[in-house]
Parts: sequence; C-alpha cells; structure tokens
Amino acid sequence: MSQSNVYTGDSRVIRFFEELSRIPRGSGSEKAISDFVADFARERNCKVLQDDRHNLIIRKPAAPGYEHAPIVIFQGHLDMVTEKNKSTVHDFAKDPIRFKIDGDMIYAQGTTLGADNGIAVATAMTIIDSPDMAHPELEILLTTEEETSMGGAFQLDASPLKGRMMINFDSDREGILFVSSAGGINTYHTVPLAWKEAGSFAGEPYTIAVQGLMGGHSGDDIIHERGNANKLLGRVLDDLRRRAAFELAGVSGGMKVNAIPREAEAAVYLDAAAKAAVEARIAELNGILRDEFQASDKGVSVTLQAGFDAGDSAGRAFADDVKTAVIRLLALIPNGVLSMDKAIGNLVRTSSNLGVVSVNETHVVMQSLARSSVRSQTDDVVRAMATLAEAVGCEFRTDHYFPGWPYRADSKLRPVVEAAYEQRFGKPIEIKAIHAGLECGVLIEKMPDLDAVSFGPNMYEIHTPDEHLSISSVERTWAFLEDVMRALKG
Repeated sequence: MSQSNVYTGDSRVIRFFEELSRIPRGSGSEKAISDFVADFARERNCKVLQDDRHNLIIRKPAAPGYEHAPIVIFQGHLDMVTEKNKSTVHDFAKDPIRFKIDGDMIYAQGTTLGADNGIAVATAMTIIDSPDMAHPELEILLTTEEETSMGGAFQLDASPLKGRMMINFDSDREGILFVSSAGGINTYHTVPLAWKEAGSFAGEPYTIAVQGLMGGHSGDDIIHERGNANKLLGRVLDDLRRRAAFELAGVSGGMKVNAIPREAEAAVYLDAAAKAAVEARIAELNGILRDEFQASDKGVSVTLQAGFDAGDSAGRAFADDVKTAVIRLLALIPNGVLSMDKAIGNLVRTSSNLGVVSVNETHVVMQSLARSSVRSQTDDVVRAMATLAEAVGCEFRTDHYFPGWPYRADSKLRPVVEAAYEQRFGKPIEIKAIHAGLECGVLIEKMPDLDAVSFGPNMYEIHTPDEHLSISSVERTWAFLEDVMRALKG
C-alpha cells in the first residue's frame, strides 16, 4: 500500500478533518477549536450560540421544502483523548496532529488521531458548508470535555434547543445504529504518603515496567479482555513481594481513565539477592502472561531495568504500610468485565477500568471508571470499592457520574434511519446498545422527550496511538447521512 502524510482525495469531510486537526483540542482545552468552528459557521451565515464552557449550538435554516419538517439536532463533541507513545515527542497543547495515510486508513504519527470525535466536527462543518443539501432546520450541538467528564453536556443550558430528534455522531462502526448506552462514574482510591528516608533501607534503584499491551477504549474494547497494565503491575508486585524483599518508591500507569492502560511501571529498591530472585521470577511471569494474553496482547512484557526517575533524587521509599496498601489496591480493585447483559447478545452490562495510577505530593491516587447500563449495578461496584478502601485503610471518593441512555421503543427517528440504510445498502442496519458512555444520556435527562440514535464511520483502536479511520467508510457514511436528512421531511 502507498503511504502519504497528506490527504489528496475528494472527501470534504476528510479535508475538514485534516484542517481542524491542526488545532489542539484536548479535553478541557477546547476554546481554540470552538472559536474556529464558530467563526466557520458565522462566515456561512449560520447563527451561533457559544457558552462559557465553549459548547456550540449552530443553527442552519431548513432547505427549501423542509420548512415544516421537525427540527433535527446533529450532535458530537469537540474534544479528543490525548494519548501518545512514550517515545513520541508531541505537545498536545500546541502541536498539530500529524496524519499518516496508508491506503484507505488515516493514522496519526505516534499519537491518538482524534477521529473520536473530530469526524463529527468535520461532518458538521461539511453540513454547514453544503448550501444545496436537503435537510430540515438543524441545530448542530458540539460539546466539550466529553472524554473526561461530559462536563460540557452536563453544564449545557438546553433550553435554546427546539429539536426533539437527535443524531449523535459519536459512534465508530459503520452499519450499526446505537439506540442505548451505559452510564458510569469515576472512582478514586487514595493512599496518604509516608516515606522512609535515605539511609534507613538498602538496595539499588530499579524500574519494573509492564509494556506492549493493546489498550483501547474502556467501554468499547473492555469486552475483548485486553490486559490492563496497572492491574498487571499490581499482579507482578504482589507476586514478587512473596519471593523477595524490596522497597517501593513510586508507581505510575495510564493517562486517561477511559482508556485501558498500555504501560505501567514501579520504582523499587533491590539488593543483590533480591535482584536475582526478581529477575528469575520476571522471566517466568513473561512466559505466563504471553500465554494468557496470546489472543489479545501478544506483545505483553515485564522488564527490570536499572535506575528510575521518581523518588531517586530524594533517595526515599514508601513506608511499609503505604507499600502494602498500594500493592493490595493494585491487586484487588475491580477491573474488566464484571457482568454481561443476557437480554442483548454480546453486550457488557457492567465493567470497571483502573485507568490511571499516579503519585502526587501527598497521595498515591488510583482512578477507575465504572460503567453499567443498570444503575443498581453501578452502585454495587462503588460499594465494593468503598469496602475495599475500608479494608485496606485508604481514602475513597467518586465524581462525574453520567447517566445511561435508555432504549426508546416508540422512536419515530429510528425507523427513518433504518429505512434509509436498507434503501442505500440493500440490507438492514444492525440495531445495538453500547457499553461506552454517550452524551445522549445526559441530554435526555435535560430533554426527556428527546428521540435519539447514534451512528458513524469505521474507526479503530480509538483512545490509543494506533487509532485509525477508514476514508471509504467516511464517504459512505456521509452519503447515508444525506439520505437520512433528505428523508426527514416530516
């Protein structure tokens, strides 16, 4: 396949996506992209509402003949997950996303691509830039901070929105129509720090690293049961503490709570005897883990390397009770698929992802994202985590609960979308629920009579530096969206 770093095709959606990818838009830093899209819309005579959270509501008048059709909301989010490979030099606060085109696929160069959800923004720009497109009056809603807390949607004043049919464009599989999604909540286990001072322990500094995992979206990809680097690090440390004496001076892993962590590491002190025992056991564990994860994470590895950054300059190590609490939490925090929905085939009902482990000046912090389509099961996971915190003797809290999106049996929008898909492609669209969280749930709480569906083009490995987007799928999905808009004449 030929490779290029510049898109030269005919898709306006992809051209706009490339243009907006030059503008940094990590969660919580959306002002620049919000201003860019707002100016773009105003230049094309659309009315724009922009709030202090940088959410956008863009109004495009109905096409001729559609003046009496119900208003339709087209919805996506402005922010992206900012993940990169450890070896990649990239500043998400100022550097553009650099494309790499390989045949039909667009990748980034060592970072997340931002197709989630930049492709919705680019599609919105294409709608705005299409004077001859047939469609009802549109309210294009682009929110902020979706990837971290859905804060933009939560803080949105929905009263200006008049539409009660909504197309959410935050899906990543062509040919699937999502009609329900999970809710979720962030959880935090925090261990207060206490230190052993230099001279009170022996050993040389080493780093134990877990690497080579696939990672992925903590909702979409949790069903694949890929390895979680933070959990594997906890497993390794818990195993090693039973075989050799070591001091623990730092732990870290993962960057985003909604991404399955691909890498994690621990800073330890080992004397010569402990080093030999640890090296021997790590060699055994590599064989064990590669056997266990041969189908999902062929590249998994555990390494021991001399030296480390965190804690080395001070020559400190965690106090024994801190070390014990940290290892127990890493080993015991609920993670992965916790239950399946027996009513809907191949759907995770409840899960949790230990996404980020870090050390600040006062605490070791372990952040998880628990998801469920059943609120009582979300509550049960939170109770279990709180009980674990009590048993270990650490602090526990939650924040950023977001509601699920319930299935609507009487939807008037869904049959229109189904018919348009079958007419274009000659086969039924697949109707599914999704375990990931979508903003539909938040917006439906604000507008209980909202009738929503979600679809989008094929994109893969989102929330990881391997994220990629199918150009041909974008083109097909754009044509399908035109069909849907044309059919919504009322």
